[in-house]
Amino acid sequence: MTDADLLSARLRSHDYQDWRAKVEATGGCARPVKLTGRSAILDRDGEILVERAGDIFAPCGNRRASVCPACSDRYAGDAFHLLRAGLAGGDKDVPALVTEKPRVFLTLTAPSFGPVHTRRTTASGRVIPCRCGGYHHPDDPRLGSPTDPDTYDYIGSVLWQAHAGQLWHRFVIALRRALAGHLGVPARRFREVARLSYAKVAEYQRRGLVHFHAVVRVDGPDGPGDATSRGITADVLRTAITTAAQVAVIATERPDGAALLLGWGAQLDLRQITAASASDVEDGDGAISEARLAGYIAKYATKGTGTAEGADRPVRDVEHIAYLDVSPHHRRMIEVCWQLGGLEQYEALNLRRWAHMLGFRGHFLTKSQRYSTTFRAIRDERRSWRVRHELDQLARDTWGETCDPIDLDSVTVINDWRLLGVGHNNYAERELAMAIAERNRQQRTTRRRTD
Repeated sequence: MTDADLLSARLRSHDYQDWRAKVEATGGCARPVKLTGRSAILDRDGEILVERAGDIFAPCGNRRASVCPACSDRYAGDAFHLLRAGLAGGDKDVPALVTEKPRVFLTLTAPSFGPVHTRRTTASGRVIPCRCGGYHHPDDPRLGSPTDPDTYDYIGSVLWQAHAGQLWHRFVIALRRALAGHLGVPARRFREVARLSYAKVAEYQRRGLVHFHAVVRVDGPDGPGDATSRGITADVLRTAITTAAQVAVIATERPDGAALLLGWGAQLDLRQITAASASDVEDGDGAISEARLAGYIAKYATKGTGTAEGADRPVRDVEHIAYLDVSPHHRRMIEVCWQLGGLEQYEALNLRRWAHMLGFRGHFLTKSQRYSTTFRAIRDERRSWRVRHELDQLARDTWGETCDPIDLDSVTVINDWRLLGVGHNNYAERELAMAIAERNRQQRTTRRRTD
């Protein structure tokens, strides 16, 4: 049966409307979790107010657009609100005072492990020739790959990638020490006078190595609601970051025992964040505004690994690598991850588990404890809204439109679900679900433009 036949059969099936309603409830999830069981909302006396039983779909929650566009959009929305709260304040229990504090937008990159194909342009837009002597189109698959694969340091690049998360940790420690030194206090007492807050997102470059975008803010010792010490200004923060990026290093070894020192690349993009007033991410002076910065960063948190970087799922066997839909350069990185993962000296890095991520073992979006709200709080708020919506509808149906809403604290929610399976039954169902997700995305875009 062809794909078209499968689509036609599903659309004409007797249970299509029921299936579609379940998919709609997930927002068009491409890989839903199928559950069966019961959910009920009870009042203080144990009386059932709302009950739902049978089979349902729950969203998979995957953040990668290449795996599930619907859940990726939801994750991007949550990431936007998390980042925006720490930038603009006045929401999610973050005071508006944060807009008056020293803040910068920082990009830390990986060092060079060998020349790669690039496409650079002049200020007037003229394309500069690559090292190979040619001119590359923006979609040229060679961009980011080594000009000479035989001399490119694949081992060094994979080991740097595996330590990138730890290297960020070293950078944060070095930054606290630099700020403490400026204030004239011991590093161990830094939190008694100030607190470093940040949110960072990892993004893959064309060469397969990540770099980090981060919002860095300095609060008072009690967090966002506490004024920053007068001794720390935006210029002081910039100087401290520059120093920390230079001294944050990790010492390790190559397979042959040779020493390898891992640090950040020479390219350091550091810009001050101004109060929300501009209509773009960057103003004419190169400063960063809040108006679009949260969305700018959030999009990196949802970028799939896809063919431009690695694979969407873990590699289970070395023979699997030959069949991956990736570039020769990224395939070589995956092969090196697999080879190094079999060596005892790199056992702690668990490189084979992360070979599909080209050795990167960290989270794509992380934040300090007091930067802003949390993903859990945002999701709990969304669940509470759904329960409140159901109760309000129940109250209107029972007592009329003018009735008082039911107090959410006076009810108990009981869930009893068990797993039936994961994913749609065939290609046709997945395509229909993704079409629903795309329609929802277009409707949201239209509403935003209208508003």
